[in-house]
Amino acid sequence: MTMLGLSDLQFALAVIGLLILISVAVLNLKYARARRKAKAAGEYSADNRFIKEPSFGQGFAEAEERAEPSFGEINLPVISVPESFSIDPRIDCVITLRFDEGISGAEILEEMKLWADGPSSSTARWMCEGLNADVDAAEDWEALRPEASYSELQLAIQLASRRGPIGVLELSDFCSRAQALAETLGSQIDMPSVSTMLESAKELDSMAAESDIQLSINVLFDEACPGANFDALMRKRGFRLSRNGRAYEFFSNGALIFTSAEIDPNAPVQQVTLLLEVPLVSHEERAFERMLGEGIEIAQAAHGRLVDDNGINLTEAAVISIRQHLDVLYANLEKGGVSAGSSTASRLFS
Repeated sequence: MTMLGLSDLQFALAVIGLLILISVAVLNLKYARARRKAKAAGEYSADNRFIKEPSFGQGFAEAEERAEPSFGEINLPVISVPESFSIDPRIDCVITLRFDEGISGAEILEEMKLWADGPSSSTARWMCEGLNADVDAAEDWEALRPEASYSELQLAIQLASRRGPIGVLELSDFCSRAQALAETLGSQIDMPSVSTMLESAKELDSMAAESDIQLSINVLFDEACPGANFDALMRKRGFRLSRNGRAYEFFSNGALIFTSAEIDPNAPVQQVTLLLEVPLVSHEERAFERMLGEGIEIAQAAHGRLVDDNGINLTEAAVISIRQHLDVLYANLEKGGVSAGSSTASRLFS
């Protein structure tokens, strides 16, 4: 008998049961972690957003369909943003640090490097800019330079993207890091509340979800067009073959306007679909009209016709309806402060 009054058999069974419970708990922890990793990877996978008939498709998922970002598994990315992008209060949570005396860019960058190298729960893009303390310098925000001196610093994190609005954990983490940086640099800090920024993120995401339209036009050929002939036709019309060799891209003034859906380069082409991401192209480019015009030219040159998803000829009434919807869409983007084709739109719809 044991000290607890149990027989040796009872004690052995109790120990075995305890070991089984521990094993199950360990397996559950491993399974949960694997699910979190798979969930995080799934957020970056391409989704099937393109439509085949001339109508509108949503690029932003509905709120209830989105998976929440996973936390604690991904390090905060280093500052790596194209030069054309800058902090924008319309889509960013902006925190300002003010210094009593100018502080060198080298010192700030050193602290920012330590910040970026540390573990983080954030997956959103973040940026920083400084206000030059030199009285002779232009009074404008700029990317930090080691040799310059700054009187103020702006830190910003993007509130929404096609993955959805920023989460409370990553926003709180960003704000905590900004506060720590302010204490290290001995600066004053001007920071909005987390709840206010979360509400702004939801509103921004809702507006973007209504505006993230991808439009398509189908060209159906009477007879399948040989691959070499189709390639020659597309190049003649000014299209370029994409890097993967499976789609064609149409540029204007060096900017991508619309593309084709991927096709098999080794097979005859029975149908080609032209695709336009509306919020990423300036209204002034008249992208839909140009895509429609190219579709007509391709159809005429290769004995085809414009059709809807059911193979029925595209009607003038359908085209007029699309134009009307586009006018409303462009107006809503302007009203929301995110003009189609702007750098702000490029960041938001990424």
